[in-house]
Amino acid sequence: MAAETRLQTVDRDGLEARLASVRSAITDAARAAGRSADELTLVVVTKYHPASLVRELAALGVTDVGENRHQEAQAKAAELADLDLTWHFVGQLQSKKARQARRYADVVQSLDRDSVVDAFAPTDAEPDPRVIDGFVQVNLTDDPGRGGVQPEDVEAMAERVLATGTVRLRGVMAVAPLDEEPRRAFARLRAISERVVSLAPGATDVSAGMSGDFAEAIAEGATHLRIGTAITGNRPVAP
Repeated sequence: MAAETRLQTVDRDGLEARLASVRSAITDAARAAGRSADELTLVVVTKYHPASLVRELAALGVTDVGENRHQEAQAKAAELADLDLTWHFVGQLQSKKARQARRYADVVQSLDRDSVVDAFAPTDAEPDPRVIDGFVQVNLTDDPGRGGVQPEDVEAMAERVLATGTVRLRGVMAVAPLDEEPRRAFARLRAISERVVSLAPGATDVSAGMSGDFAEAIAEGATHLRIGTAITGNRPVAP
């Protein structure tokens, strides 16, 4: 990864302009919703982009970075260990990689299976593990093959996360279905979030909204926005 990223250059001016544009749009959407942009955490998703781009983002004031793939996230976090970044893992995580992910990820936003949650529990080999933040990912579609817990199973998954003792339950996360108006989908997520809060009063965060629908997510109470291409530009070809 390190050798590869040195061969790639970053258009800092373009990156800065796109970031400024998105930040302005977030402020406008928050104002329209009667909210403050200060309530929102912008997580810039840098899938397939080089570590050098993440370094430029940090120089531009970005503090939260999201990654979808374990191997890529692990390498970038190691290469950029000198930066004060909060790393969010937002892709599907294999249970056998969970303990490795905990070494670099501050937040796992994609807790969607019992085996993954259970993999974060302490073991005799790791009696005092690092504690991270976690979101229960909710499947807002009728397709069981999509990532996420079905809405009726969210409370059970939340209780499982709470039982680990090593994952602080922050709230819920979801991706809007392609065939549904985003705001309607995010309104359903908001109702699910309220159910989780009744179980875990501190789990008030809602991670929703990407490049094409973050304004709708803000209108429905999102606290975390996962924005990639609107800021980073088109993704490079997958390595």
